[in-house]
Amino acid sequence: MNIRLIRPETAHKAKALEFRQEFFDCGERVINGSELLDRTESYEAWLESVTKNTKAETVDPSWVVTDTFFALDESNRIVGIIDLRHTLNDFLRDFGNCGYSVRPTERRKGFATEMLRLLCAEAKAAGMAELHLSVERDNLPSVRTIVKNGGVLERSFTFEEQPADIYLITL
Repeated sequence: MNIRLIRPETAHKAKALEFRQEFFDCGERVINGSELLDRTESYEAWLESVTKNTKAETVDPSWVVTDTFFALDESNRIVGIIDLRHTLNDFLRDFGNCGYSVRPTERRKGFATEMLRLLCAEAKAAGMAELHLSVERDNLPSVRTIVKNGGVLERSFTFEEQPADIYLITL
């Protein structure tokens, strides 16, 4: 699998909006790991926010330092998005250090597994020793992605009346 993680830039606007639209066209309104790309009306405002969130000096006071990456395939098409939250606050305790999504037409091809593998390398390079990942228990593709990357069940909880689990990946 030949994908790479890149930070969003102004030049990615058209591809990012097309990526987002595919989710909406498939009836999906939430794009996990997108730092609210699914809720913004302005790519420029979203880009400014995710850029500010990469530094302790400029991160939103209610958030944590977060790196957001697009996953690009060999043709430079955005196939996914993934974020890395460097710390966990009380709100994020049950959400974990990262979220990710693969565009609907590219699922079941191994992209999520490779995206998470690449993110683990980013996290380790940033000095992190472990990642905590949250997943709804019935999201079996995501559970498999996490386990393939070394995830071990840490604890269970309930989110919006649905059983969910936190997995630990030691880096």
